Amino acid sequence: MAQECLEFNLQVVLCKLKLELSTMLKVGLTGSIAVGKSFVLGVLSELGCRILDADATAREVVTPGTPGLNSLVDAFGSEILREDGALDRARLGAIVFSDEEKRGLLNSILHPFIIAAQDDQIRRWETEDPGGIAVVDAALMIESGGYRRFDKLIVVHCRPDVQLERLISRDGLSPEEAERRIAAQMPQAVKMKYANFLIDTSAGFESARAQTEVVFRQLQAVSEE
Repeated sequence: MAQECLEFNLQVVLCKLKLELSTMLKVGLTGSIAVGKSFVLGVLSELGCRILDADATAREVVTPGTPGLNSLVDAFGSEILREDGALDRARLGAIVFSDEEKRGLLNSILHPFIIAAQDDQIRRWETEDPGGIAVVDAALMIESGGYRRFDKLIVVHCRPDVQLERLISRDGLSPEEAERRIAAQMPQAVKMKYANFLIDTSAGFESARAQTEVVFRQLQAVSEE
């Protein structure tokens, strides 16, 4: 009887220790332009993951009066502001799009603010749901080195011809302009080498959803280890 009580108490202590040490599984989601990241992110949200969109965070950290926006004005001048003091994204985009050095400067300014905001949000989620899964979507996660912050990395990809067709259709671009935008990014094949999980959206939504559900179950298994 004493032995059974000892074993029971040991089990209780171990379970409590495991709970105290449990942390939210942090997953990065990335992929090139027009490959279907947003769809995959939406499916993961439906399945119960906590979702952070880096584009949304990037907008939040440059609202009027924030240190992020002030830093951009210091770097690029007040001409990137609208009359109401908000960031003129089109004007800033025109400045950095064709200039690799200025794009690098923009990213070096924004990424620390974005990462800090994301980390704050994940810490709040972690107190509510330490055994959960947080997924952060960012297009430049690999290029910036930000993928190293995560426990696992999902790379969404598709065939190049499908990517080109989607980009032309989505943004109303000419084939030449679409090809230039794709060429300005890291090749899909290179991004795929960093992945723990790959999701191929070439065959459409139904196939992409099925693959995402499989990856979700695998992430659940990792979070429960």
